[in-house]
Amino acid sequence: MKLALLRNGLRQSGGRRAAYVASAVVTLLLAALLLLGLIALRGHAHAVSVVVLLVAVFGLGWAVMPLFFPGGDETLDPTRLVMLPLRPVPLVRALLVASLVGIGPLLTLLTLAGSVVAVAHGAAAWTVGVFAVALGLLVCVALARTVAAANIRLLSSRKGRDLAVLSGLVIAVGAQVVNFGVQRLGTSGLGELGPTAAVLRWLPPASAVGAVDSVSKGDHGVAAAQLAVSAATLVLLVTAWARSMTRLMTSPDGSTLQAAEPAARKRRGRAGPARLLPGGRTGTVMERSLRYIWRDPKTKAAWVTSLAIGLIVPVFNALQGTGSIYFACFAAGMLGIQMYNQFGQDTSAFWMVALTISSTRDAYEELRARALALLLITLPYATSVTVLTTAMLGDWAKLFEVLGLSLALLGAMLATGAWTSARFPYSIPQEGYKNVAPGQAGLAWIAVFGGMVSAALLCAPVIAVTIWLNVSEGGDAWTWLLLPGGAVYGAGITFLGLRLAAPRTAARLPEILAAVSKG
Repeated sequence: MKLALLRNGLRQSGGRRAAYVASAVVTLLLAALLLLGLIALRGHAHAVSVVVLLVAVFGLGWAVMPLFFPGGDETLDPTRLVMLPLRPVPLVRALLVASLVGIGPLLTLLTLAGSVVAVAHGAAAWTVGVFAVALGLLVCVALARTVAAANIRLLSSRKGRDLAVLSGLVIAVGAQVVNFGVQRLGTSGLGELGPTAAVLRWLPPASAVGAVDSVSKGDHGVAAAQLAVSAATLVLLVTAWARSMTRLMTSPDGSTLQAAEPAARKRRGRAGPARLLPGGRTGTVMERSLRYIWRDPKTKAAWVTSLAIGLIVPVFNALQGTGSIYFACFAAGMLGIQMYNQFGQDTSAFWMVALTISSTRDAYEELRARALALLLITLPYATSVTVLTTAMLGDWAKLFEVLGLSLALLGAMLATGAWTSARFPYSIPQEGYKNVAPGQAGLAWIAVFGGMVSAALLCAPVIAVTIWLNVSEGGDAWTWLLLPGGAVYGAGITFLGLRLAAPRTAARLPEILAAVSKG
């Protein structure tokens, strides 16, 4: 069945076949390079630390990928098999074997094999290595299956798909952690991995590779204990997986039951913090924009990623001692990007917004309210990141000028974002993981990168004044003026941008609606 699903999926389109072949080739090249690198580690003093950490990272990846990409493999969803005349336990065995088919298992297999080659010394170690590779691979696959089966009701629901939002945060954090770790290793050497590897070598699947190293050193008792830990983990995972399968195949699914809510309990009007928003069109549009951020998966993913990167870049650079307080402007820049393609976020629902825009004044109020909703989050966030970065670096003398630069940058991005939203709108597909509809990638590049370049040019006067005050004699005493100056400049450029974008928005409503509804 797994092979049939794979074959039929590749038959659907040439593009899908090309993507699969390209991903397979890239993965095989990566696996080959990784295998050669692990073999080259053989005999190195810290080889075991590297391979143990690497296998542990692979195990973590197998555990979390089903949560972020539940639609990547149709066989991960056991609810598709509940109507088949199969018992849970035989089905678990069959799915475990079928899970070994694919690019991911092949990459993991080659990584485990290279890890064994790097640490195995002696006939006994090579013999244990064969079992370690098989055991490690089975643990990784069973871990992914158990996590998917235990959470499949959530992952297949509408709210459960929001878990994919965390992928942006994990990738952003992970990239910076890796960068931080590589820099630390570059200065301190691989010996820094020793304490971490000493703990991870007792956690499966890394414990299987740790057993090979233990045998090479003559610690047969330790090796037996490490193999026992991996084997016991495999048994526990398969048992938990079988129980989840039994529950899924025998218990009713209540996710489709309608939630009856008495009409008397339904609240009319705004509730909670929404009551603090202004009245009229401005408050309504602001509330709608904030609800998109909270409820729409694509919008939420973009905001979570921007919030994470905007904080991580200045903080991680400050932790490494190589950062600059000006990195704090990254926070305002990342959130300012959210102003671009405002109407594309509405997708086909924009037609309801278009019906309420009959004049330039209506378009201006619409854009202004969307900008105010963004400012409601961005202003306190950018200020907090700037203060935190300043505290970590201890450079309080530059706090006011950096805040002024951030406000000027934010105003410039709001202005250019409003204009590009009307001039270069594009659709954001609701299904899948693409953020641009086919055929509109050029529009997205022009809108985002063209707008960012324009925002940088608009900030040039404030940047020039900042540089002049820092290099001129006695200028440091006046840098505090950059805070009110940047705030006034940012507000003025935002007002001008909204005014220029409003007539274009009102005049191009049909074109905007056609563009954002394409996906």
